[in-house]
Parts: sequence; C-alpha cells; structure tokens
Amino acid sequence: MTARPLPPPVTPLPGRMWRADGVGDITRDVPAETAIALSFDGEPYAVVMATPRDVTELAIGFTVSEAIAAFADIRDVAVEVHELGITADVRLDGAAAPARARSIEGRTSCGLCGVERLEDAMRPTPRVAARLDIAPEAIQRATAAFDGAQPLGRETRATHAAAFAAPDGRVLLVREDVGRHNALDKLGGALLAAGIDPATGFILITSRCSFEMVEKTARLGAPMIVAISAPTALAIRRAEEAGLTLVALARADGHTVFSAPSDEPADRLPRDRI
Repeated sequence: MTARPLPPPVTPLPGRMWRADGVGDITRDVPAETAIALSFDGEPYAVVMATPRDVTELAIGFTVSEAIAAFADIRDVAVEVHELGITADVRLDGAAAPARARSIEGRTSCGLCGVERLEDAMRPTPRVAARLDIAPEAIQRATAAFDGAQPLGRETRATHAAAFAAPDGRVLLVREDVGRHNALDKLGGALLAAGIDPATGFILITSRCSFEMVEKTARLGAPMIVAISAPTALAIRRAEEAGLTLVALARADGHTVFSAPSDEPADRLPRDRI
C-alpha cells in the first residue's frame, strides 16, 4: 500500500518554441521520470528510472523477467512514496534471491545497468515452450491498433509502450513508460497479476528489439515479440536460441520475420509470413 499518492505521470512545463515563421512561448506536457528503488525482502537490489505509475506491476514484471523469482513466489509488493522517489519491496516466499546483483541505477534506456560481470550480462536465454499459429494479418491488425492504445504517448510523444495481443491480433493490454524495458516489465506484471498467461498471445513493443527485450519476453513465456523498430543481431540470435518468433519493422505496410522456431515445418513459416 502506498504511504501517499504516486506523483503524476505527466507535468505541463513551459518552453520557448522556434519555428521558421516565428518564435513563441508554449506549454507542453512532459512525462515524469522518477527513481524507483526495487528491493527484495527489504534488501536493496536496483534503482530504475521510470514513469511513476503501475509501480506494483513494474516490480512484479521485473522480478520474473530478471529471473529473480517466479510469479508464484511473490507474496506481495509494498510501495511507498518518498521525497526523492519511490520504493517497491517485493516480498518473496521460500529462498528466492536475486540472480545477479547490480551496483548502480538503471537508466530509462538501460536493460543491464549495474550488472558487474560478463557472465551475468550474457546469461543463457530460456527456451520458450509455447507455439501459436499467428497469421500475418493478425500482426498487422495489432500494429494498427497499437498506436491508438497509447494515451501517454499521444499526450507527450516521449514514451515507449508494450502491448499484449491475442492470436487474432486484438490488443488486450498496454502499458507505457519513459523506458522501454520498464514498459515491458509493467506489461508482464499486469498480465501475471490479472491471471493472463503470456503464452496465449504475443507481445508488441514500440522500440528497437534489443536482446534484453527478447530475454524478458522469453522469461515471461510469450512465443512471439513484434517490434515497431529494427532488431539487433544479438536479439535475433537470442530469439533463435530461445525458439522465439521475432518480427520487426512492423509498420502499416507490412513487417519482417527475422526468427521463427526451427522445429516448425519450413513450408509453414516462410520468411514473408508467420
């Protein structure tokens, strides 16, 4: 339970706008960026810079996507608002403990900030067991609906989003944040808290698809990730290792499949369709 209300996710602030046809004063809505300290059973673990909303979901999703503990091991999350930021203490059952320590804060653009050893940064990606038959039209349907499902993004034009879609392309759940990793963790936490199995649909993200986004998707158990932007080479390799379908450059006129499960028949998953 929060000790006091979370700060607003958006703040109107003044600016001076220059255009070729003149200069003028404006007020623009900008997203908040707040330090959120994550701890486990009272032991500090990491500080992430995030939009101050859906903090409990962020903590749950972070716990699972970082392989700290399974959702079933989470008893509750205690959120408190302080002058300098927010704390979220995840209380665990059993002997679950953080798998890799961090020594500095995680910036909004950073998925591995503070990880101290190469072995911790490059952990094996878990294999995804789920398989879904997703038509290209379903990907396009979800992509078309995604932009309209981002109120914070429309208001500020400065946030990322992650969405969960049904196999037919219906967008069921969306979470937003100034950080792309945070948005995906919030989505994962929201799915698990709502009792929705990530294996029953696919994930969309507004950002480029880096290998950390592939890892988080795999740990949630979703069989496919669709990115609006391009993937990295490591993300593609990790998706192949995990048996995860990776679709990127998803735009109004189409998308590109970069990885598909190797155990599927070749005639079912050609490169121009899922």
